[in-house]
Amino acid sequence: MSRKQQLRRPGPPPGPPADDTGCGILHVDMDAFFVSVELLERPELRGRPVIVGGTGGRGVVASASYEARAFGVHSAMPVTRARRLCPQAMVLPPRHDRYARVSAEVMEIFRSVTPLVEPLALDEAFLDVSGARRLLGRPAEIGRLIRERVRERQGITCSVGIASTKFVAKLASTHCKPDGLMVVPAGRVTEFLHPLPVAALWGVGERTEEHLLRLGLKTVGDLARVPPDTLRRELGDALGAHLHELAWGRDPRRVTPVTPDRSIGAEETFDHDIADPELIRRELLRLSEKVGARLRAGGHAGRTISVKLRTAGFRTITPARTLPEPTDMSRVIYITACRLHEAAGLDRVPLRLVGVRVENLVAGGAAVRQLALDEPESGWREAERAMDRVSRRFGRGAVRPASLVDPRDDPEDHRDQ
Repeated sequence: MSRKQQLRRPGPPPGPPADDTGCGILHVDMDAFFVSVELLERPELRGRPVIVGGTGGRGVVASASYEARAFGVHSAMPVTRARRLCPQAMVLPPRHDRYARVSAEVMEIFRSVTPLVEPLALDEAFLDVSGARRLLGRPAEIGRLIRERVRERQGITCSVGIASTKFVAKLASTHCKPDGLMVVPAGRVTEFLHPLPVAALWGVGERTEEHLLRLGLKTVGDLARVPPDTLRRELGDALGAHLHELAWGRDPRRVTPVTPDRSIGAEETFDHDIADPELIRRELLRLSEKVGARLRAGGHAGRTISVKLRTAGFRTITPARTLPEPTDMSRVIYITACRLHEAAGLDRVPLRLVGVRVENLVAGGAAVRQLALDEPESGWREAERAMDRVSRRFGRGAVRPASLVDPRDDPEDHRDQ
């Protein structure tokens, strides 16, 4: 059983609605998000164990249906191990562009409720609904409204935790998964927290958990009863003080609305180490196309382009170049990435991973329409935007550069690890 499964306990029994007074923080977490999005187009797989993840020898699980999780499959697990645990599972390659589009639509649902939305990932966010009560009702009512809108508009489900703090709200959403809603009343926070295992506390990783268990501290309540000075001595000043506060449900952090993307990137771990420069350039082109599409979809442009190159011996270098003007053009990103690779001095050196990233992001309107990197103006910008429109209508991989087309491939097999 995974640590996350150990933290999940059944929610409160049916009965009168919990008191949500003072519980203005919601944590909304989509249920098995990547799998749920895939099932929208593959309804025949509902009720079956499904895994979204890389299908190569080094692929990992990105998402698993609850039917697959029952066999012990969980995210970040190697797909090879997941197949051994659940050989009957259907493994689907991830389609990150599709997930990003659905995520953006879900986040718009959240923002229709309150402007105070803090995304944590594509599939989860904190909301502060304190100011929405007059218009939309009590926090629990708002939570139910969000779940209904997500289900009706996107066809997928989410779980909502409601509490007076971010920490407790996130724990509550975990406890009521899948497709649930849980309120932790402000006056019953310690009653909720103290029976939980110490691993429930943010900041308790596997090593810290082992240390706490050696001290005889198995539950949050055990830790809460230890004097703060003792925790500081055992765990260090910062962590000891942090865990003591959380154990008593104290978390002063506020919901911070939308942090702009600082960078957008993509990377690929190969099934086998690759030294052929032509194959490396082909992969850089594929990743540059992906990054450029994500930039344009998000309304971004960026000035700094970097590549990530990891050798067979796990040496990693990340050379970068800052352009005179921001760009959202895949071709410019690709040309720059190739030059960075060539200058890295790794010609014919076997690589196990390559990546492309664009940083120093600005609004897409700041991308200057001028010739870049000594390339003649040949309608590349218009061509890329036309490709974006085709991809939105027919799916990623419907149109792509000719050099990425292998006659042996089915377009549906073109994927990210």
